[in-house]
Amino acid sequence: MKTQTSASTRSRAAARTPRNTRALAREYFELTKPRVVALIVFTAVVGMFLSTPGFLPFGTFLYATFGIALAAGSAATFNHILDRAADAEMSRTRRRPLPTGHLSFQEALVFAFVLGVLSMLILVLRVNVLTAVLTFASLIGYSVVYTVYLKHTTPQNIVIGGAAGAAPPILGWTAITGEVTPDALLLFLIIFVWTPPHFWALALYRRDEYAKVKIPMLPVTHGPEYTRLQILLYTILLVAVTLLPFATQMSGWIYLAGVLPLNFVFLRYAWGLYRRYSDALARRTFRYSISYLALLFALLLVDHYTVPIREALQSALY
Repeated sequence: MKTQTSASTRSRAAARTPRNTRALAREYFELTKPRVVALIVFTAVVGMFLSTPGFLPFGTFLYATFGIALAAGSAATFNHILDRAADAEMSRTRRRPLPTGHLSFQEALVFAFVLGVLSMLILVLRVNVLTAVLTFASLIGYSVVYTVYLKHTTPQNIVIGGAAGAAPPILGWTAITGEVTPDALLLFLIIFVWTPPHFWALALYRRDEYAKVKIPMLPVTHGPEYTRLQILLYTILLVAVTLLPFATQMSGWIYLAGVLPLNFVFLRYAWGLYRRYSDALARRTFRYSISYLALLFALLLVDHYTVPIREALQSALY
């Protein structure tokens, strides 16, 4: 009987271990802010494809994508670590791995450093030094300059700190070409101008939470009405900026035909927020802004390869 009991205990322990391991892996994965990182990596990949008229060297593409993803995950983890006290006070973030105690400060810190070091090694050894340097600068810009300083000292935190979040297309571009060009900077500018209306829509319906933890987001320091005006003005500026790829012949008619309705919908949301605010509308605006950026970069990619693919098919058939 004792042997059977012991065997049963070992069996139950063995059955629990995989679940515990999977749960732990999910907590570490959550530290990387996977939804945010997915958008970062996507814009970086689009930057890679747009940097060349042809197709990408497969090895460089894989290493660059992996290295940039690891760096983004490292920056996100450092953000979790540095914001853990405020996260514990906000309903949106209190279920994160550090406030819940599912992971310790030390575990998260080691994880962040491992991801960061691996990303730098991959980018330096397998991509190029310029991409590694720019990726490291964006990592420090987000996890230290924005999270430690800007976020807690100025209502322009999102505007200034947005430079780090706008870097991925440049990183993708330099990974393939080894240089920063005006077209790469234009991709940077699009995300840079997109960031304030995107994040301020969130800040509007989370205003009380930011006020509670004394983070000077624009709705807290200047009020909701002023923030709604800024969202509208930045959205108008975004519309102008997103027409530049067509104006500079970086992209063609397919991009223009797609970006015009995308901009129209974003403007409707911004105008609606300005005239008749509601938390529900702010939530919808925030969610749409994410889809907007992903679709815009997808349009750039489709437009870029439509002509080369059509020409390749024509030459193959005739």
